[in-house]
Amino acid sequence: MESRVYLLSEAQGLTKDLLGGKGYGLVAMAGAGLPVPPALVITTEACRTYLRTGQAVGLEEEVRRKMAALEGLTGKRFGQGEGKSPPLLVSVRSGAPVSMPGMMDTILNLGLTLEGVEALARATENPRFAWDTFRRLLAMYGEVVLGEKAEVFEGMLSALKAERGVEADTALSAEDLEELSFHYLRHLEARGTPFPMDPWAQLFAAIEAVFKSWLNPRAKTYRRIYGIPEDLGTAVVVQAMVYGNLGEDSGTGVGFTRNPATGEKGLYGEYLRNAQGEDVVAGIRTPEPLERLKDYAPGLYAELLQVAERLERHFRDMQDFEFTAERGRLFLLQTRSGKRTAKAAVRIAVEMAEEGLISKEEAVLRVEANALPGLLKPAVDRNQAPKPLLKGLPASPGAATGHAVFSNEGAERLAAQGLPPLLIRPETTPEDITGMYLSKGILTARGGLTSHAAVVARGLGVPAVVGAEALRVFPEEGRALVDGVEIREGDLLTLDGGTGEVYLGAVPLVEAAEEALLEKLFAWAEPYRRLGVRANADTPLDAQRARAFGAQGIGLCRTEHMFFQEERLPWVRRLILAKTPEEEEEALEKLFAFQKDDFKAILRAMDGLPVTVRLMDPPLHEFLPPLAELEARAKEGDQEALALLERAKALHEVNPMLGFRGVRLLLLRPAIFRMQLKALLEAAQELKEEGLDPRPEVMVPLVADPKEVERARALAEELFQAYGPIPFGTMIETPRAALLAGEIAPLVDFFSFGTNDLTQMAFGLSRDDAGKFLPRYVEEGLFPFDPTERLDEKGVGRLLRLAAEEGRRANPRLKLGLCGEHGGEAGSVQAVAGLLDYTSASPFRILTARLAAAQAGLRALRAQPASS
Repeated sequence: MESRVYLLSEAQGLTKDLLGGKGYGLVAMAGAGLPVPPALVITTEACRTYLRTGQAVGLEEEVRRKMAALEGLTGKRFGQGEGKSPPLLVSVRSGAPVSMPGMMDTILNLGLTLEGVEALARATENPRFAWDTFRRLLAMYGEVVLGEKAEVFEGMLSALKAERGVEADTALSAEDLEELSFHYLRHLEARGTPFPMDPWAQLFAAIEAVFKSWLNPRAKTYRRIYGIPEDLGTAVVVQAMVYGNLGEDSGTGVGFTRNPATGEKGLYGEYLRNAQGEDVVAGIRTPEPLERLKDYAPGLYAELLQVAERLERHFRDMQDFEFTAERGRLFLLQTRSGKRTAKAAVRIAVEMAEEGLISKEEAVLRVEANALPGLLKPAVDRNQAPKPLLKGLPASPGAATGHAVFSNEGAERLAAQGLPPLLIRPETTPEDITGMYLSKGILTARGGLTSHAAVVARGLGVPAVVGAEALRVFPEEGRALVDGVEIREGDLLTLDGGTGEVYLGAVPLVEAAEEALLEKLFAWAEPYRRLGVRANADTPLDAQRARAFGAQGIGLCRTEHMFFQEERLPWVRRLILAKTPEEEEEALEKLFAFQKDDFKAILRAMDGLPVTVRLMDPPLHEFLPPLAELEARAKEGDQEALALLERAKALHEVNPMLGFRGVRLLLLRPAIFRMQLKALLEAAQELKEEGLDPRPEVMVPLVADPKEVERARALAEELFQAYGPIPFGTMIETPRAALLAGEIAPLVDFFSFGTNDLTQMAFGLSRDDAGKFLPRYVEEGLFPFDPTERLDEKGVGRLLRLAAEEGRRANPRLKLGLCGEHGGEAGSVQAVAGLLDYTSASPFRILTARLAAAQAGLRALRAQPASS
C-alpha cells in the first residue's frame, strides 16, 4: 500500500491534490528553507477512503510511526513532558486542495492532559500560559470532536470575565484559567462526552473529526457557491505547536504580500500580541496592523518583509500566510494564494507581469473573469451622503443598501420577500455562510481586515465593514445599538466597504469607474479573443453602457420590456381587450410610435454595430394584473377590472410559459408581428437618412418547427420588399428546434441560442421554482453545479453543439450566437468559445464575457502542438 502519511521532507514533489493546499504550502516553504515547525501530512486519499468506507485501515500505525519521527525532530515526547522539556503538542488542521477559508475544522494544543499541563507550566515557568493552552484545547476539542456548541464554552468564559470584572481574556489569572478548565471538563463529563486524557485517543479522534468536517453543512454550502467538486476530500496536517500566548513578546498574525482589497504591493496584515492560532481570523479581538511591529518588534517586522518577498518569488502569486512569534522567534504555519477582490486581482496580475514575476499571458489567465463585476461596484455618493452612523474597517469594496438582519434565518426570510438583506453580527463564523451569501452587505462589531467576515466577503464580492467597535449587537433579540441609536430587523442601512462608513437609511450611490489597469489587462487579452461579445440590452442607457464596456453590438433586445413602462401598459391592455379591427389598429398605432422611438435610440447608441431585436416573447397575460387583484376590483364595481378579468380568464393557461407565446402568438396575431418589424425598419431607415449606419437584425423566438419559421419569414418578406431586407434569424430554445436545426438553418441568416429556455426544457424544470430544490441537488452531489447559472455542457451543450454543426452544414453562412444568461458566465463562455461566433451578456457582465473568451482563446493556442 502506498504511504498515506508523509513528513514534510518526504513530500517534496507530491501534488496539491494529494497534500491539500495547506500541506503543499508547508512542504514548499520547508523546502525553501523558511522557518516551518515540523509536521506530517495525511493525504486526501486517506480522507476519501474514510468517507467512502467509514474506516482507514492501517492509518493509525502509519501515524504512530511518523509521530515518532516528529518526536525525534523536536526533541519532545508527544503528550508527555520529561524533566524541563515540555510535552510535544500538535495542531490538527484540515487542508483541502482548493482554498476554503474557515469552512472546516482546526484543533490546537492537541495531546495536552492534566499531567501535561503541570509539565508545560514547569518547562515554561508560566502556569498561566499552561492553563490558557489547556482551556483552548478543551473548547476546540469539545466543539470539533465531541459536538458541543462553541457558544457554550464562550458563555462560560464570558461569565468568568464578568465575575472577575475584566474585559480581555489576557486579564484572567492562572487560577482563573485553571478554574475555567475544570468547568469545561465537568460540563463535558455531565453531557456524556468526557474529554480523553490519553493523547493518542485525542489525536486519532481529531483526525477522524477533520475527515468528517469535509461533510459539514457550511463546507458543503461553500463548495456549492464556488463550484468546488464534492469528491476532492481534505488532507490533514499534524504540526508541532509553537506558542503565541507566552507573553507580550509572543503573538500570532496573518500577513499578505500585497493588499487583498486594493492589490497595492507591500506587507499587509494584522497581529495580536499574546494570542494563539485562530484568534486573529476568528475576530474575537480586534488586532493591530502589522505596521505597528516597527515600533516594538522591528526585527520581527524586518524578517516578515523578507519572508513576504521570498514567498512571492517562490509561488509567483500574492500569498496569504499565517505566522506565530514565540518569544520573538518567527514560525510560518501556512501559506496559500490569497483571496482578493476583483480590483486587487487585476492590479496584482498586471503589476506582477510588469515586474517580470509572470508573463502577460499568465496575467490574463490569472484574473477570475466571473469576479470582474466587482470592479464595477457602486460607491456612496459623497455629495449627497449624511453624517455616517458609525465607522469600521473597510474590508470588502463596494456600497450596498439593505435591510438589517441578524441571522441566517433573517436573511432567508427577507430574501424570500424580495428584500435585500444586510447581515449584522458581533463577528461572523463559518456557520454564517448562508446569511453572508444571501446578503447585499456585511457589518460586524469585531474582527479585523483578515477576519472571517472580511475574507469570505471579499471572496463573495459582497461589500463589508468589520471591526465597528461602536456597534453593540444582540442577535438573539434581533437588534443592535450605536450610541443610543437602535437598529431593528428590517431597518434600512447603507454601508460602504471601501471607506468603512455605515449610514442610516438609503444613501444615493454612484457607479465605480473602470481603471487604467483594467484597460491594460484587456489590451493584453484582446489579441487572443476569437469569440465576439454582444450585449443583452433593452434600453438606450443599457446600450450605451454596454458599448462603453466593449460590446460589439446587441445580441438580444427584448421588445416586451419596452411595453411595461407606465405610459405604454394601458395601450398593451387595450390591444388585448380589442373587440374590433379599429380598436386593435388604434392600440397598435400607439405602440408602433413607442417602439420606433425606442429602436431609434438603441440603434443610434449602437451605430455601426449589429442590433438583434427579438419580437415579443411572453404570453399576453403577463401584461394584465394578477387574477386575484382583478377579482377584488371587479367585486367593488370597477368596470375596467371586470373587462380585464374576463379577458384574463380567457387567456388563462395552466402553464403559460409552455403555451401561447413567442412565435405562436406572433403567427396567430400577425398584426403584432408587423407592427414591431415595421417600427424597427422605419427606425433604421430614418437613421440612415441622418447619415448613420444602423444595423438591425430581427429574431423570432420559441420556434419548434421549420413551418413556423417559413410562415414568419413570409410575413417578414412582405415588409422587406418595402423597406429592404435585414438579417432574419430565430432563437434555438426548444429541444425540437435544436434537433431540427438542419431543416431550419436554410430558412434563416442566424441562430441565437436561448439557453435559459433550452435549459428549462432540457431539464424539465422552471428557473423560477428550481431554487427551492437545486441547491440541495448540488449539495448532495446529484448535479455538479446549478445548470440555470452555468451551461450544462453534457446535456444542453450537446443539443447546442448538434444544432450548430447541423445548422452550419445546411447553411455554411449561418451566424451562431448565445443570448441566455449563461452568455455572461465565464465557464459557459469558455465552453462555447470554439463553436459559436458570439456570445451576448448583460451590460455589467460584458467584461466577464470578453475576458473569458480571451482566456479560452489563449488556452486553445497553448494547447496546439508546436510546429515542427
